[in-house]
Amino acid sequence: MRPAAPLAAGRLGLLFLRVSVMNDLQYRANFVFQLFQSLLAVGTGLAVLALIFDQTNELGGWTATQLIAVMGIFTIMGGLIRSVIEPNMQRLMTDVQKGTLDHVLTKPEDPQLLVSVRDIRIWNGVDVLTGLGVLGYAVARDPAVLDVTGVLAGLVAFVLGTITIYCFWLMLTTAAFWVVRLDETQALFEGIYRAGQYPVGIYPGWMRVGLTFLVPIAFAVTVPAEAVTGRLDAATLGFAALFCVVIVALSRALWKRGLRRYSGASA
Repeated sequence: MRPAAPLAAGRLGLLFLRVSVMNDLQYRANFVFQLFQSLLAVGTGLAVLALIFDQTNELGGWTATQLIAVMGIFTIMGGLIRSVIEPNMQRLMTDVQKGTLDHVLTKPEDPQLLVSVRDIRIWNGVDVLTGLGVLGYAVARDPAVLDVTGVLAGLVAFVLGTITIYCFWLMLTTAAFWVVRLDETQALFEGIYRAGQYPVGIYPGWMRVGLTFLVPIAFAVTVPAEAVTGRLDAATLGFAALFCVVIVALSRALWKRGLRRYSGASA
């Protein structure tokens, strides 16, 4: 099984996106509910920041406006996870448990690509728009918070973070080839991911290590936020790129090994 070419990946992604849009547009009330939920979460986060900075001028070296920018990145990444990564990984887990992954394996395209883009929840993508709004608010509050020279680095770091968190989810889900019960994975990840609302540098050392290497929230949220606000150095960005390459290779190897173990309904 060879990885699909970029053109094929883009074509499949657009095809599944179109199908998902048509499906989700049948339930437009979900948009209102998701928007309310997203605004409530952001409003609660801003209220907490207001309480914190009512007592201090900075938190771990971060100003209030910089932390609002962090919240924006956190919300955008959360929207991508909940609209694309989580739904597909949950469906993959169900297919492995029920033995219905055969429907994917018999297709002529790369199975990893198919299981990664076939289920897109567009209404969960509302968080992406909300996060962009939070970033815009941070810039309006203090234009200096958005370092112009760091915008490109921020985009690179965000792409690396997205790939890293996807590979982490794939490795976690691939465990379903060996472990029967992984039903609480999503709830567990959501609980840990909440820690990414603040830079990992403010946490104790043991927790920073866990949020960087065990659950790579630092690469998904903190590093892009540091880049956008001009706090990121080249060495950290290079390490993020190296870590991304390593986790891509590990997740691909684990996926292939899991497929060799898989025996579906037709076995």
